[in-house]
Amino acid sequence: MAASFDITAQPYARFKFSREGRVLTAIISGANPVNGVDGPMHDELAQVFTDLQRDSHSDIIILTAEGRAFCAGGDFDWFQQQIDDPSNFRAIAWDAKRIVMSILEMEKPILCKLNGAAAGLGATIALLCDIIIADEAAKIGDPHVKVGLVAGDGGALIWPQLIGYAKAKELLMTGDLLTAQEAKDLGLVNYAVPQEQLDAKVGELVAKLQGNPKWAVRWTKSVTNIPLRALAAQLMDASVGWESVSNALDDRREAVKASMEKRKPDLTGN
Repeated sequence: MAASFDITAQPYARFKFSREGRVLTAIISGANPVNGVDGPMHDELAQVFTDLQRDSHSDIIILTAEGRAFCAGGDFDWFQQQIDDPSNFRAIAWDAKRIVMSILEMEKPILCKLNGAAAGLGATIALLCDIIIADEAAKIGDPHVKVGLVAGDGGALIWPQLIGYAKAKELLMTGDLLTAQEAKDLGLVNYAVPQEQLDAKVGELVAKLQGNPKWAVRWTKSVTNIPLRALAAQLMDASVGWESVSNALDDRREAVKASMEKRKPDLTGN
């Protein structure tokens, strides 16, 4: 018999956990108010979904966040460290792939309670979940290009599968954000509800899943994810590779500097 594993006993710094019966809520708890991804969070994102799957005391996972955003993408101080020393970017390449693959490999159903803005990697994580219930005031998008990066951490994988290539390429190449209602209308998220109804809607969907035989639900999810896992295996090496190349460009440096200085970037095409 496999040894019991309890994720709540693990030393996570950027996640908190709570239980209600066999439902486990994983709460992103970043070092800044918008849960921007820094080094420690990226490290934990590469491990947490494996640990959520291993957790012996849960059957359904809810992923949400504290603060005013779900996850606003990369932290700008962390971005600057990667620009100043590109070896820092190379060092996270394996983990970047592991984040995507570990979400897709999970058997347990994972519901995203999108309580606020999700951008870049934050949007990728939300959209890789099985059911996404968004606060109607939330926004979602993948603005990698606005900070000079290829959308290489999973955006180029999941957006076209959810809304088709034409619209996905428009949004990935412009970096535009969508309202939750726009995302729902496109089929990017399942529900967009008023904030005060968010918990009730998540609870309703959890109850529906709990009303079905556990293994039928798990393995239906697993089979449905087979094409996504295969596509991720095809794309992620190139995606992370091109993102790493774009991190070394002059326009990347200028885009990040301009964002930090809250001004329009002076782009040169280099």
